[in-house]
Amino acid sequence: MERPNAIYTQERECQDCHKCIRECPVKAIRVEDGYARVVPELCIMCGNCILACPSNAKRVRDDLPSAKSLLSSGRKVIVSLAPSYVAQFTGVRPAQLIHALKELGFFAVSETALGAQQVSASINGLMQSEPRQIWISSACPVVVDFISKYHPECQPHLFEVLSPLLTHCKMLRAHYGDDIAIVFIGPCIAKKKEAEEHPELLDAVLTFEDLDHWLHEEDIHLLEIAESPADCFQPEEAKEGALYPIEGGMVPAIGGSHGINSSQFMSFSGISNVEQALKGVSEWKPEHNIFFELTACAGSCVNGPKAARYTSVARRRYDIVHYAKPSAKLPREPSLEIAQHYSAIPVIRNDYSDMQLQEALRAVGKFSVEDELNCGGCGYDSCRDFAHALIARNAERMMCATYTRKLAQKKANALLQKMPSAVVIVDENLKIIECNTNFVHLFAEDVEQSKDLEGSAIDAVIPFSYLFRRVLDSGEDIVGHDIRYQRSILNTTVFTIEPHSVMCGIFQDITKPIFQKEQIIGRAREVIQKNLKTVQQIAYLLGENAADSEIILNSIVRSFSPEEVDDSDAGGKQ
Repeated sequence: MERPNAIYTQERECQDCHKCIRECPVKAIRVEDGYARVVPELCIMCGNCILACPSNAKRVRDDLPSAKSLLSSGRKVIVSLAPSYVAQFTGVRPAQLIHALKELGFFAVSETALGAQQVSASINGLMQSEPRQIWISSACPVVVDFISKYHPECQPHLFEVLSPLLTHCKMLRAHYGDDIAIVFIGPCIAKKKEAEEHPELLDAVLTFEDLDHWLHEEDIHLLEIAESPADCFQPEEAKEGALYPIEGGMVPAIGGSHGINSSQFMSFSGISNVEQALKGVSEWKPEHNIFFELTACAGSCVNGPKAARYTSVARRRYDIVHYAKPSAKLPREPSLEIAQHYSAIPVIRNDYSDMQLQEALRAVGKFSVEDELNCGGCGYDSCRDFAHALIARNAERMMCATYTRKLAQKKANALLQKMPSAVVIVDENLKIIECNTNFVHLFAEDVEQSKDLEGSAIDAVIPFSYLFRRVLDSGEDIVGHDIRYQRSILNTTVFTIEPHSVMCGIFQDITKPIFQKEQIIGRAREVIQKNLKTVQQIAYLLGENAADSEIILNSIVRSFSPEEVDDSDAGGKQ
């Protein structure tokens, strides 16, 4: 079975709401057959679609079985624990969480923040050796992917070092040996891609949500755990690296004495803010080093897509700052080679001509600039963006709300006008919303067009408007009620479309030959169906008389039907 992408769509849950498109910063969603699917080659794995989806159709691949398989393999499996665990498991002491993870079968637990400290040391050294440069942190894999695919002009400014997680994995393998397995646990989905690209360093990635489910499955309650002195982080406890999951958290570790408001150190979180920060960077020639700490999640990693949201971002930030114990000796000296080359792999976006865009717009009923409402209902920022997606086959015409509404209205109007019966739709004020020409001809022959009756009171048009009032008040439909009107008998049905709000009335003049014929045919068929079983059961008593009864009924049907009725339709097989 093919392994699903880290983010995928559970199609039966997709409700065609387009929220995922609206929230995706790079529009990495393709709608096919009404289902919104993630396009892996466009996706930066920010997780916005997962947070936005109201029906939980966007899912994160479950790698819990992989982690459990590693534990049963006999290898030493070590947890690389994201520093945002402090805000995730509020009230839980680190030793209690370490004890619980060991109880699940892990050999040891280490803080990813140790890798962050090594990254900071390497960055500081690079900045010292190459002054008057703009440097962009490569700590966030989403930002690295975003720059690689959508802002390749900024690629030369990325620090070419491993991410804190991969650096930590390298540290652990240097300490314990290459035969260990490493499982990361944190709030980030994009780490799954790091594991796919660097299987030699990282074996599996779990989210905090996965860990919660696992602990619940094993009936482990963190707050009830009595830890021991052996329950501590290995090989040592992290210091300033514990600040990495908050916005500006990298600055103290890299800058040493530099404060968070220093003009040389800038922090931007949230992919929209990151995009704004990147504008013009490639042309900027500063007089001194400028460092950009860029993270995809608003508020940084502490607000990752799989972070707990039962406390505010402010509270989570406070918990991180309160817990971290920065080293007195900063900046550190790098002790590990963590160089990593990043290549730009820009997404190729086709440029379509104005004629092509206009043709796509016309396909959804937009023939002028005034028709381009830019309502965003399709998930795109403008009608032109939607047209671009249509041409690229990433969108479908039915995604346009105005087009769909107009199309439905046209179909409803065509159906309404083609109905042989008189039809009227009435609102809660008993005003006519819409009616067909047969209604006009039956009740208002002096009116030339049905639209002239729209907005009229129903009691001014028909003498039995009390039927609509009865359905409006009671909510109970009236079906097949015969009413004498002038020289005709009208078979009347009034039913609810929207409870206590919109009703529909259908009137058939059953004194007309066509309706008499239809009724006789219908009644004859009804008699055949109701009596057929009885006829079959007593056929051996009545002999040919039973067959004669069915022949007579079928002959009635044939005499009134425009085409001969098939015996199987009229009476079924004997």
